[in-house]
Amino acid sequence: MSPSKTHESIKSMIGCLVEVWCLEKGIEFSTLGSWTLQNKAQRRGAEPDECYVFGEVAEPKAPHLAIEVVWTSGGIDKLNVYRKLGVPEIWYWSRGKIQAYELQGEKCEPMPESTMLPGIDLRELARFVDLPTTSRALRECRDAIGR
Repeated sequence: MSPSKTHESIKSMIGCLVEVWCLEKGIEFSTLGSWTLQNKAQRRGAEPDECYVFGEVAEPKAPHLAIEVVWTSGGIDKLNVYRKLGVPEIWYWSRGKIQAYELQGEKCEPMPESTMLPGIDLRELARFVDLPTTSRALRECRDAIGR
């Protein structure tokens, strides 16, 4: 099934907000969109809604951050796939909230804050997603960072 307009709007908005935050904080990043991640040996694969690599990495094996917009139930099951693919941090947006998960050994654990982007306020980021336009959300995000 094709993603809905609302799903695409939310995932793009979160991505734009991450990018503005990184630009304002001077964090180097590469956006990799819906990069199809595969581990053929373990027969695992996933395609995040958005994903990022931070810093200058020539040939990343996996993104540093994967973002998922959960529109139906059951999305958390993907955490095990991301864990096996070596993705260190995953954000799930669901019902207006963003929950960060971090790869810790053999588990992906919920975290109150991002470890990949220390200082980013996930509650505030989720609030910006609800604004009527992307441009307004980005301006308000940029203004909030400057405070």
